[in-house]
Amino acid sequence: MTTKTKIVLADDHKLFAAGIENLLSREEDFQVEGVYHNGKELLEALETIKADLLITDMNMPGLNGLGILQHIKKKRWKIKTIVLSMYDEEEIFKKCIQQGVDAYVLKNADPDELIFTIREVMEERYLANFEQVLKQAEEDEFDQYDHFKTAFKLSKRELEILKWIARGKSNKEIADQLYLSVFTVETHRKHLHRKLEVSSMAELVKKALEMGLG
Repeated sequence: MTTKTKIVLADDHKLFAAGIENLLSREEDFQVEGVYHNGKELLEALETIKADLLITDMNMPGLNGLGILQHIKKKRWKIKTIVLSMYDEEEIFKKCIQQGVDAYVLKNADPDELIFTIREVMEERYLANFEQVLKQAEEDEFDQYDHFKTAFKLSKRELEILKWIARGKSNKEIADQLYLSVFTVETHRKHLHRKLEVSSMAELVKKALEMGLG
């Protein structure tokens, strides 16, 4: 039986929150315990709800995202936190890091980015880096590969790593380039082997070149 990560969402935009809830509910190892649109109501709920992870917006009535992080830090609650924000400003990022946030994801990031970030955070492998945050907002250079994304169920990040593999980069070099941990790159590489149904590095590179990623 799969152990589920119990997640609480906080965002004052109800349609956006419902979309995130729907996205997370599709994953068999995630369970959304509650969705809140007010900071104070969220904190009251966290007094009783046993959750593993909080995903919160920065702008919230009652109490904003920074205030929520400060409260959690003061109370020393054992809950992981991810800020899901529209702000790609380093000062805001730094303030969140100072309050102990585990990860910072932009609202215009690829949905798969949020899914993978959650798993990285829960496994304590996520490296909080502002350059990585900025990469989330970059225009998707892989739009032309949508047919491969669909056919092989590849994420933007997996295509990006596949591109660097095809260019002969090592896990360490790719990790440095994308501001990821080496373990994260290795995990993506394993997923690529499985999704593309290849068993060796040579086959993986050949597949990447056939896709035009070299």
